[in-house]
Amino acid sequence: MPATRDYYEVLGVPREASADQIKKAFRSKAREYHPDTSEHTDAEERFKELNEAYEVLSDPEKRATFDQYGTADPRMGFPGGGGGVYDPFGGVGDLFSVFFDNMPGSAGGRVKTRTDGRDMRAQISITLQEAASGTTKEVRYGRLGGCETCAGTGAAPGGSLKTCPVCQGTGQVVSERRTFLGTFQSVQPCMNCETIGTIADPPCPTCAGQGRHETRETVTVEIPAGVLDGQQINVPGKGEAGLRGARTGDLGVSVRVQAHDFLHRDGDDLHAQATVPMWVATLGGEIEVPGLFGPVQAKVPAGVQNQETVVVRGDGMPRQRGGHGDLVLHVNISVPRKLSKQQRVLLTDFAESMGQKKSQSTLERVRDWLGG
Repeated sequence: MPATRDYYEVLGVPREASADQIKKAFRSKAREYHPDTSEHTDAEERFKELNEAYEVLSDPEKRATFDQYGTADPRMGFPGGGGGVYDPFGGVGDLFSVFFDNMPGSAGGRVKTRTDGRDMRAQISITLQEAASGTTKEVRYGRLGGCETCAGTGAAPGGSLKTCPVCQGTGQVVSERRTFLGTFQSVQPCMNCETIGTIADPPCPTCAGQGRHETRETVTVEIPAGVLDGQQINVPGKGEAGLRGARTGDLGVSVRVQAHDFLHRDGDDLHAQATVPMWVATLGGEIEVPGLFGPVQAKVPAGVQNQETVVVRGDGMPRQRGGHGDLVLHVNISVPRKLSKQQRVLLTDFAESMGQKKSQSTLERVRDWLGG
């Protein structure tokens, strides 16, 4: 190929094309002009041009040289210069890595398509009460489910699966090309059987030989008591059905626990604010606080301070391995805004007994000043 050939024109991309655009363009045209599958009369020559163009434009240094001089090596007039000999097959490794880079197993020389069904994901939302008691939820979703007509085999009723006559059951087609450098082998996925190695004869009319088809399904999910926010519940066999009877994937359901109005969860413990009257905080006693499923009695020790905590053992969330967490109450001491005359006298006497002097009225301070 002449050194002046425009590689951008060969790949059909603009000169400012990104590396990803160049790679995609090469992959598309390589499939079209591959000598073993293409119907074009000039497929082999075009294929070599594509390989050469990609080898240059996928290399930043060679591309920069080509953009400046119109060739990858201005001294030699051929890509890959630098005093060396240009190898028209030097990019064969790059060719196959790009041509089959999305197909698992290509690195080992075997092309294989995924036949097992993929795992799927869903999400549900529950209340804190439901998380504490356990519940069941229905999940409705779309998936590739097993075909009922052919029981997942892909073959029509009365039909069967047969070894693919093109690849002889290997799922791949190996071809050889003789060049002056020797014989080169190329491995391609078998399009006749989609690399599975078998074909349905005749194919099922419902699923077109796939053994699966689009369906809507409703699954009941059991949520255990004590489930954590974000915890995933696995439902085996409810993901994507496998191709022609291959393994079906699982459905993973992520559980989101809604925030509660007055309870905050921390692991298996529950936290809440508790208003404690001043006299209860001083003398100790019992208060009633709202819990997850109704009122809870909490014992307050004498002398508890503001923002200290009072723990009610076993009134938290159930633990999935048995037992319960605690209910942790954060104390807010409540001071009365109004007192009766008798209450004020009693409180004043109490303050004096604690060493606090009684405050004098204005008349009393005048009498003291006059010495009376």
